[in-house]
Amino acid sequence: MQKTLLFVITAIAEISGCYFVYLWYRLGRTAWWLMPAAISLATFAWLLTLHPQASGRIYAAYGGIYIITSLVWLWRVDGVKPDHWDLIGGALCLVGSLIIYFSPRG
Repeated sequence: MQKTLLFVITAIAEISGCYFVYLWYRLGRTAWWLMPAAISLATFAWLLTLHPQASGRIYAAYGGIYIITSLVWLWRVDGVKPDHWDLIGGALCLVGSLIIYFSPRG
C-alpha cells in the first residue's frame, strides 16, 4: 500500500507540474505559474528516486497508476467525467501494471 501511495503522489506531482505549464502556455495565465510548475516537476523527479528501483519495470508499473491518476485529474480538476472507454482503457492499463509489478521472477 505504501508503494502504491508513492506512485500516486509521484503521478500527482508530474501531472500538476505539466498542468501549471499548460495554464501558462495554452490558457494565457501569468508566467508566475511556471514557479509551481518547476517546483512540482522537481518534486516529481525527486520522488522517482524514492521508488524501490530505478528501472524500466518500475516505471512501466508506474505508468498504469499514472493513467488512473490522470483520469481522476480529468474528472476532479478539469471537470470532465471519464466515459466508459476511459474507464475500460484505464482498467486495462492498471491490470497490465499489476502483472508487470507482481509477476513472479526467477
